[in-house]
Amino acid sequence: MRILTDIPDEDIEKLDALAARSKRSRAAAIRDAVKLYLVHTADNQDWIARGAGLWKHRTDIGDAVEYQRAMREDRRPYEDI
Repeated sequence: MRILTDIPDEDIEKLDALAARSKRSRAAAIRDAVKLYLVHTADNQDWIARGAGLWKHRTDIGDAVEYQRAMREDRRPYEDI
């Protein structure tokens, strides 16, 4: 389907630069942008469900429960305060 829409010149310049960097057409970049917008807004409003478990495989942030216990006992290193 073809549509006609007005896009500000400054956005067109940015869009063209993005399309050129990825070696795609302006139309392909617009299609991807619309698809991304629809995925993030239309049917996917439950941001809590999307983010749940997102960091579960991270090992560099420590255990949140242990951190809370340390805060309660005030045994955190001073650089964390």
